[in-house]
Amino acid sequence: METTDSAQEQRPGTSLGLPATGRGSLARWGSRIGALMVDWAASMIVATAVFGMGVMRDPGWRAWMPMAVFFIEKTVLTALTSASFGQLLARIAVVRLNSAGPLGWWRAAVRAAMKCLVLPAVVIGAERRALDDMVLGTVVVNRR
Repeated sequence: METTDSAQEQRPGTSLGLPATGRGSLARWGSRIGALMVDWAASMIVATAVFGMGVMRDPGWRAWMPMAVFFIEKTVLTALTSASFGQLLARIAVVRLNSAGPLGWWRAAVRAAMKCLVLPAVVIGAERRALDDMVLGTVVVNRR
């Protein structure tokens, strides 16, 4: 039988100094995946509205417009609010581990670029942190 101390040490977020529940605790996978799906859907809608249905079927530059909109949305909103559109709806945020300061423009842009590359987002390490979070010293937490 495990002791409470042992169970507490194994809880994700413990080594990062995050609380077990509530505001500032490690965000669940469901919230993170849901936020990513909302971000991608919103990017597709905006790209289609701005560039036409060609973003869905034409080769060439139009095919890249949903990704460009996704990158811009993730960068701007994450730099300004610490969360993308989908993350705001899911009530989660991206925060720096080593500082209480804002994420900043360069971290937001690099994080968005790494999400666009896909591989860094699916390489997952300890504490539910993707490669982009580990490289940038960030973590995704609950806002509530």
